Amino acid sequence: MTTVLDASVLKLSLHNATVGYLTGFQDGRNVLHFAPEFIADNSRPTFTLITHPTFPHVNKVLRTPWARRQRLHPVLSNLLPEGALRELLAQMLKIHIDNEFKLFTYLGQDLPGAVIATPLDPGEIPSYVLNAIGNARAIKPAVQDQTNRFSLAGIQMKFSMREKEGRYQIAKSGDLGDWIVKTPSTKHANVPLNEYTAMRLAELAGIDIPDIRLVEIEKLGALPPINLPNEQFAFAIRRFDRHNSQRIHMEDFAQILVKYPHEKYDSANAEQIGKVLYQYTGDPLANVQQFARRLLVNILLANGDAHLKNWSVIYPDKSTPELSPAYDILTTKTYIAGERLLALNLGNNKDWYKANLGDFKTWSEKADIPWRAIKPHLNDTLDKARTLWTSALTDLPMQHNHKEQLEAHWRALSTDFRIE
Repeated sequence: MTTVLDASVLKLSLHNATVGYLTGFQDGRNVLHFAPEFIADNSRPTFTLITHPTFPHVNKVLRTPWARRQRLHPVLSNLLPEGALRELLAQMLKIHIDNEFKLFTYLGQDLPGAVIATPLDPGEIPSYVLNAIGNARAIKPAVQDQTNRFSLAGIQMKFSMREKEGRYQIAKSGDLGDWIVKTPSTKHANVPLNEYTAMRLAELAGIDIPDIRLVEIEKLGALPPINLPNEQFAFAIRRFDRHNSQRIHMEDFAQILVKYPHEKYDSANAEQIGKVLYQYTGDPLANVQQFARRLLVNILLANGDAHLKNWSVIYPDKSTPELSPAYDILTTKTYIAGERLLALNLGNNKDWYKANLGDFKTWSEKADIPWRAIKPHLNDTLDKARTLWTSALTDLPMQHNHKEQLEAHWRALSTDFRIE
């Protein structure tokens, strides 16, 4: 006797265009079929860069169903949280943490960027999707009625919140948050102060950052039952994928390069990101110049966590990618004894104490980016850091022993990058 499996279908939409239909089967399989009208529309909004009309082999990408088991395709999987927030959601939903279809169903109305996933009644499912389901029984996905439903990628505990008169509330279902608020860590001391300081120093060196704030914990309303250390502040950063309650599409480089979150450190390098920015973005030279500045700032700030998910593009015109503002810059060396490695290879090097301008020249050559367009921006970044950082650090809120470690790091860098 053949077992008939249940199957649920989500409609994926982007800026009012139907992208396709994601089917989740009872046995853990999931399949995304792109809608014929989306495939045929050369003016379609960009779902992910590999579906842009000018991207190589795009027709094959769109006409081949994206089939996976348990985990979703990387483009979708990377929209879901990792770590503590995923564990909290899985516990609440009473599902396994790898059951990504059910997580996606639950979070689909407030995902990073502008994609929306809507559960369908069996009668709303297109015939070609029903035919692909075969003898499975189509049912409507069960979505628990929870007030607060949002997804934020990454490991750290964070919340999508709205600010009103100095207080922050978790965004309710259907009401988009405009701030990401990261609560203090129970593992590492004063991470909000560290990140706020590193981001401000990066800004002084010419890095484009969103609005950031330190927010007193007592001003965060109705947090779920999570463990919090005895610290005063959370770190808040304004969402660049939200503006005036509208969604702006974005994706990180794990999505662009079709890598799962667990591959974010060792499956790609800075050269590949540079090539994508230079070949496909709307303002390629400005984007790679800003990217080079950020690569250097990560070395200067001893940030070893600038992996694929911490580099993103946004689609301000719904079609053309541009490098997003910077985020998740902090001095990780203060928490990891003996740390000295970048998250991604730069040229032929990953050791920030061996890094020099020659590594950046190698990187630019491998990425087919003119070195003459990059070197002045690196020099300007260094000039700003050497001129402004020492005095600025005195007034910034990073804890004292972290400041001492950062200053020692500056003195230990190569002569090309040393800050006295």
